[in-house]
Amino acid sequence: MGVSGCGKSSVGEALSARLGIAYFDGDDLHTPDAVARMRDGIALTDADRWPWLDRVAAVLRDKAPVIIGCSALKRAYRDRIREGAAGPVTFVHLAGSRALIAARMGARTGHYMPTTLLDSQFAALEPPGPEEAITVDIALDLPALVAAVLDRLPQDRGGS
Repeated sequence: MGVSGCGKSSVGEALSARLGIAYFDGDDLHTPDAVARMRDGIALTDADRWPWLDRVAAVLRDKAPVIIGCSALKRAYRDRIREGAAGPVTFVHLAGSRALIAARMGARTGHYMPTTLLDSQFAALEPPGPEEAITVDIALDLPALVAAVLDRLPQDRGGS
């Protein structure tokens, strides 16, 4: 979880390869209308996000164990995902500075989310505390970041 450009897809795919668990990109669960709005620089509202969060939860519930990249910026969003998943969910918060994330967003190609929406993402972000998520610093290189997550995952790893 984290703001756009924090590395959810890269980390999710790397964890998937290491753990042998399927990875799904939450971006693929947005409606075409929501994607078009974001592409046009229009931030989604909570009302826009609820059905999407329900689709994220359904993937967690129906395909567990699974890794899914999802912004889950607010605690209420994470609560909704946990409730809908109907099983254990471990959130990994990919945290980084606005400057680092903006630089990464500016360098990527082929993604619909414009850098202009980054401020709205940070404004909506309610960083989870240690009781709610594993938080890792995205300034680490990918192998070190993945190792940090793996070191802190619950030992049973039977959840989503």
